[in-house]
Parts: sequence; C-alpha cells; structure tokens
Amino acid sequence: MSGSARLALCAALATLAASCAMLPLIDTSGWLLQATLLLGIQTCVGVLARRVPLARLVTVAAQALVGLLLLTVSFARGQAIAGVLPSPAVFRELGRLMSEGVDDVGQYAIPAPGTTGIKLLLVGGVLVIGLWVDALAVTFRSAAPAGLPLLALFSIAAGLSDDGTDWLWFLAAAAGYLLLLLAEGRDRLSQWGRVFSGGAGPRGQGRASSGLDGAGSTSLSPVRTGRRISVLALGIALAVPAILPSLNSGLLNDQTSGGTAGDGTGGTISAVNPLVSLQNSLNQPEDKEVLRYRTSASDTQDMYLRIVALDTFDGAAWKPSERRVQDVPDQLPTPVGLRSDVRTGSVDTVIKAADWYAQNWLPLPYPASTVRIDGRWRFEPEGRTVVGDRGQNTRGAQYEVSSLTVQPTAAQLAQAPAPPAQLLREYTQVPDSLPSVVASTAEQVTKGAGNAYEQAVKLQKWFSLEGGFRYDTQVKAGSGSKAIAKFLEQREGFCVHFSFSMAAMARTLGIPARVAVGFMPGAAQTDGSMSVGLRDAHAWPELYFEGVGWTRFEPTPSRGTQPDYTIDETPSEDDPAVPLPQPTSADEPSARPSPSESCTADMKRLGECGGPAAREPDEDDKDSGTPWGKITLISSGALAVVVIPLLPLLWRVRIRSRRLSETAGRTPEAAAARTVAAWQELLDTGWDHGILPDESLTPRKAAARIVEAGSLEGPPADAAHRVAAAVEETWYAPRPRPVASLAADVRLVATGLRDAATKPTRLRALLLPRSASRVATEVSHRGSVLINRWHDSAWQRKLTSLRFPGRQRG
Repeated sequence: MSGSARLALCAALATLAASCAMLPLIDTSGWLLQATLLLGIQTCVGVLARRVPLARLVTVAAQALVGLLLLTVSFARGQAIAGVLPSPAVFRELGRLMSEGVDDVGQYAIPAPGTTGIKLLLVGGVLVIGLWVDALAVTFRSAAPAGLPLLALFSIAAGLSDDGTDWLWFLAAAAGYLLLLLAEGRDRLSQWGRVFSGGAGPRGQGRASSGLDGAGSTSLSPVRTGRRISVLALGIALAVPAILPSLNSGLLNDQTSGGTAGDGTGGTISAVNPLVSLQNSLNQPEDKEVLRYRTSASDTQDMYLRIVALDTFDGAAWKPSERRVQDVPDQLPTPVGLRSDVRTGSVDTVIKAADWYAQNWLPLPYPASTVRIDGRWRFEPEGRTVVGDRGQNTRGAQYEVSSLTVQPTAAQLAQAPAPPAQLLREYTQVPDSLPSVVASTAEQVTKGAGNAYEQAVKLQKWFSLEGGFRYDTQVKAGSGSKAIAKFLEQREGFCVHFSFSMAAMARTLGIPARVAVGFMPGAAQTDGSMSVGLRDAHAWPELYFEGVGWTRFEPTPSRGTQPDYTIDETPSEDDPAVPLPQPTSADEPSARPSPSESCTADMKRLGECGGPAAREPDEDDKDSGTPWGKITLISSGALAVVVIPLLPLLWRVRIRSRRLSETAGRTPEAAAARTVAAWQELLDTGWDHGILPDESLTPRKAAARIVEAGSLEGPPADAAHRVAAAVEETWYAPRPRPVASLAADVRLVATGLRDAATKPTRLRALLLPRSASRVATEVSHRGSVLINRWHDSAWQRKLTSLRFPGRQRG
C-alpha cells in the first residue's frame, strides 16, 4: 500500500472513530454501517484520483460528486435519473428529508428513533466531514488542521449526548486523530529519501537507512520522538480538563456560571431556552416518568412544578435573563409583591427525580419557601429558581420543598394597585419587530374590561374557549414575533404558543408578564404519590399584580387547570374576602392522556387522530424551519458561479507549482525532466502574455523571441537565455550538467513579462491564461489514443479470427 493510500485509510478511520460519538443519539446503529460503506467508496475515489493524478481541487470535486451520487442512490433513488443521476427532484427530496430530520431532532428525546431524515443528517454529515478530513490530510498533505472537523463532529455529538460514556468516545476520536498524525509523519519521513545513519558498527557503517528500520536503528529517532510528543499531548488533553475548574461548556447542560458554591453571592445565571426539550417531551411515544412526589396538599390541581421563568422577549425568542445567583438560603425571601392580607397556606413536598432525567434547573412548587437538597445548587432571587452549579443536575436527586399556596380572590386581583415603576418598565417591554396585529388583537379581545385583572381573564377565556384555537403539539415551536402573529392567524399550536402569545399581548396592554416552564401536577398513583411524566411538560404565563405577586394563568385548552381566581370575571367588590366557588369535577385533571397527548407524530401525519392531519410548514414560517433544500441549491449555484470562472487560473497555478517544485532530481533522468518542465513553463508564461510558442525555433531563438517581444532587459533577459542554454544542453549534450536555479530563473522571467505588460494583458494572463488551451489539446490527444487502441485491438481480434477460425468455436 502506498503512503497516500495508507494516509487516506487512516483519514477515513479517524472520521469513523469520531462519528462513533453519535451512536448514543439514535436507538439504532445501522446508520453507522451505511456511513462506513459510503465513506469507503468516497475515500477510494480520492485514492484513484490522486493516482491518475488529477489536480487537487479536481480530486476534491470528484469526491464530492461521488458523495452526492451515493446520497442520491441511498435516499432519493426514486427521484433520480436512471436511479443514480441527481435531478432537481432529487435536491427537493433531499431538502425535504433534511427538513424532516431537523424537525425529528427537535421532537424526540435522546435516543431518538432512526427516521429517514435523521439518518440522512448523520450519514451526510459523516460524508461531509470525511471529505473535509481527506482533503486536508491527504490531498493537501496537512493532517494537523484535519483535527478541526473531527473536533466539530465529536463536540456536537458529545454536547447532545448525556449517557455517561463521553470519555469512551473521546478516546476513540483521539485515537483516530493520533493514528492520522502518525500515518502522515511516516509518509513525510519516507519522502525524505535515504537517510544515512551515523552510528558505528555493522549497522551504521556505509549503510543507507530508509528511516523506518528496526528498533536498533538510530534513524527511528524522529518517529519515536513524534510518537512520544503525540502521546504526551493526548495525556495532557485528558488530564488538564480533570484538574482545571469546570468551564461549564455543555451544549444543553451546565448553563450556569459564576462563583463557586459557598461563596455567598456572585456569579450569574445564563441559561439556554428550554423550548426544544419541552416539545421533545410532549411528542415522546412513551410517557416516561420524570418525577415522583408526595405532598401534604389536599388538592394537587395547582401543584405545578415550575423550572424556570422566561422573562426576556427580544423579538426572536423568549428566554431567561442573565441574573446574579447566590447560595440557597435556609429560608427563601418572601415573594415580591405578596401582601399579608392575601390568604396563603403551607405545603410540604418530597420530590424524587428519575435516574435518567438530567436537568440543571430544579423543579419546584411556586413559590417555594425552603429547599433542602444535597449538591452544588444556587438560588436566583428574581425568578425564584434553583439552578445547578458546575455541572450539578437533577439526575436521581431527592429533595424536600416547603412552598406557599397563594389564594387571592378575584376582587383582590381586580383592586390591585399599579406595579412599581421599575418592574413595570422591565416586564412590559416588547420588541419593535412585534407585529401590530398582536396589540390590536389584545385591545379587541379585552374591550370593555375595567382593569388589568379583567383584561387577563378575558385573554385567558379567549384563548381557551372563545377564540377557536386548536391544541396540536406538531406545530413548529417558534417563539419569535412572526410565530406569534402566525399563531394568532392560524390558531393552532401547543402550550408554548398559547403562553407566549398571551404574555406578549398582556405586555402590550401594560400588564407585567413572563412565561414559566415546568410540569403540570401529574397523575395520582395507588400508593398516594403523584407521578409526573414527559407529557406533563408545560408552559404557562405569569402576570404580575401588586399585592399578590406573580400569578399563574392557563390559556392552553385541554391542558392543566384554570386557577380558581380566574373563573368569575365579575367579582363582587362588597366582600373581597369571600373566595369564589370551587370548580366542578369536570375541571379536575384526568390521569388519562387527552387525544392530543396520546397521538404520536406518525399518527398525526397520517391524519388518524380524529382531526386534520398535521399542517406542512410553509415558506413564510421563518421562525420555525430551515429551508435546507433551497439553501443547498443556492449554495451550489453560488459556488459554481465563483469557481467555474477561476478554473483556468487554478489550473495554471497547479501546473506552475508542479513544474517548478524541483529543478534538480536525484537521478540524471529526473534532472533532465525538471529542466524540460522549466522550459515548458517559460514558453507557457510567454504564451499567457501574448507571445505564441513556435515549435520550429530552437530554444536559443525561442528565448531571444520572448526577450524581444516581451521587452525584457537586464536580469530577466539573462534568465531566459540561461533556461534556453540549460534545455539545449539537456537535449544535445552527452552528459548534461543539472542546473539548480532554473525555477528562480523562470519566475524572474515571469516577473519581467508582467512588469512590461499592460494592465489588460496582465489581467488576462492571470485570469484567462492562453496556455490553458493545452487542457483541451491534452483531452483530445488522450481520446485519440484510446480510440486508436480500441481500433487496433478490434483489428487484431479480427485478424486472429481469420487466421485461426477454430478458436471461435473453442
């Protein structure tokens, strides 16, 4: 096996080793076998292209084309021409599958099912990374930068995975990269030629070494040194992260940063938006248990387990603010805005998280007054959330919480005074990008309301009963301004859309609002405990009323329960202490999932859920989808527009580099070939500048013609004559002497021609070199040779059949 082929094999192995980090993400591993097969074919094409040899960029283009053909055969054969060749329908199909794959990634938790879209993303990603690594390490002979795409592939997989085996996949990826570096080192060392070892004795005297001898050869020192450096670097990469403090760089976890636990105050919380996880949970085919708790509350309908509050709306998304955190105090502060005349109660709850559930926010009943839990946890006062510090999460955690049950009356909410100016200013901000239809709809829905409380109740009733909205978890989870406007128009979505839209509309009315994300109370069990499953994940709006504080509302139909204080829109102002009537049994939560909850993604797509099939996303939904097919076509077209005009320039750069890479060889034959190559480059350089080559002239006269036509003087003219003399000596002298400076002479002539030429001539010589026409001549020549060989072979077979007719029957 040649050094180039060995290096290509190691590049493919390194890519596959890094790809193994994605195995925990999917519940099947067949995609890796498919990716291995396709990557092997793509790698073989590169090996053959380099052996021809083709230009480097042509080699990469050939591999990319073969990769596209392989993806076409694997995923879009029905739309391909003859089942192989890509057509516009193929690009549309691949774009559709990629879009579905992105949707599936957003819908399913890890490990996700191996849908066709997800497999396309995985296999296509492996081919793209493999092509990148092969181009850097093999085609362009630079293995070290090839670690960047390998690192990107591993980082994406490791950031999404949370199965506790990241170290194993890291070792596999590191071993593949180390193998690639060693293979490149060996290949480079073998190209140095024969290295004489300086040792004494039979192995050292007058003996040439290839640089790869046995253990006793001193020529192995560079190889051994390289291996030691690589092993040392790998050891440092493994040891340093374990010694240094955590950098909290996980993709979906470890979102907190700041001071160490126990430092009292300091640090900040900067958390990711949990919407993807929420929609994942709602669309799981199996309602796995997330939490189980026991509570002293006699009625659990209001036992919402709150995780985080999304209080910032920038037009693109609702997300939690970056705020200061502190140690969890023994007694949490009194909720902001809560007055003593509002009726409250105390509830004690013991919560146990599932061993597989790893969340860096702690689910708590709101508002919690004390939290008792082991581990590194911090408290964020504004949102009253408890977050893990330095990788702390809820996996298997058991904790005790004391919380308040705030029971305001409708009259207390209706008579609430104006909020503080600072709070009002912060929590009523809406972006300029929010469409005007949001505010106008809010005003229309709440027309006739006498205060903020009545406005809030009217909004809740409109969303849940009167507005004609439909609950559907398959609708895109966009949270931006356009997604809200689209939701108000099409009136279908799930809790994310209802809560975000109501909070935005409340803000336009001057009511402080934010969105809480967490879990509904769950279902009662026979042993007296409550079980919270994935499908209990929920989002709801919280509106602020002075004297009561942040207050829960429930606009989502068929989900959760509406609070007692929102049942009656017209409270009596005569007796604010009298609570409203209790809801009937029809309002109690059911342990059975609703039709919308039990309907899986596949059933919705087939229209088997009793309602219309899931709506296909349209092109205007900018917040909730990426048009991968369109992006692919536009990118390919843009790349072609840029690359095709540069092909003559790239070809000349490649040819010039090859001809002038070495002017003297190790043998007389090689030295003669390099001299002729330098002369050919001199003629083509003159041709590019408008001096046509004349094959009838001797080298000496051809050089004089270039000097005269190119207006060369001084060193450039002398250099042209030196190259001509060298090639004449190579052709005619019995023992030509190698000249080592011909490359420099040719470059000197090129500089002189460029300086003497006009600007249009220089531009044409650079961008449209006339000597590039040799490509067409070479292609025509090779085609003629192949045709002649075929004719000669056919004629030879015919003569043989005429001379020996019996052979046809044999």
